[in-house]
Amino acid sequence: MLPVTSNLHKEIVVLPLNIIYINLNYMAKQIKLIWDFRGPAAEKTAEHHEIHLKEFISAEKLDLNITGYTVITDMHSIAYLVVNEKEMIAVRDALKPHRGELYTTK
Repeated sequence: MLPVTSNLHKEIVVLPLNIIYINLNYMAKQIKLIWDFRGPAAEKTAEHHEIHLKEFISAEKLDLNITGYTVITDMHSIAYLVVNEKEMIAVRDALKPHRGELYTTK
């Protein structure tokens, strides 16, 4: 078998004829931490909050650097930060997001 050097959990299965199959289904989960902002200034507040999230990523040297903000309605916007599951508790305790969800790429 070939050695796997990565932070990802991988399953290696040796198939007939020495074909190697790597199953990436065991990748670490990513969690999207979300802050809700409401009112007429919600969009600008979410946009500004994203700046602070990027600063936090830099200061704490997080594994991922996925952030953003989304306008839900003219009176509701969100800012978000995606973290690996192993970092979620520490980031949650430090930044106090309003909610979270499993992050999936579209």
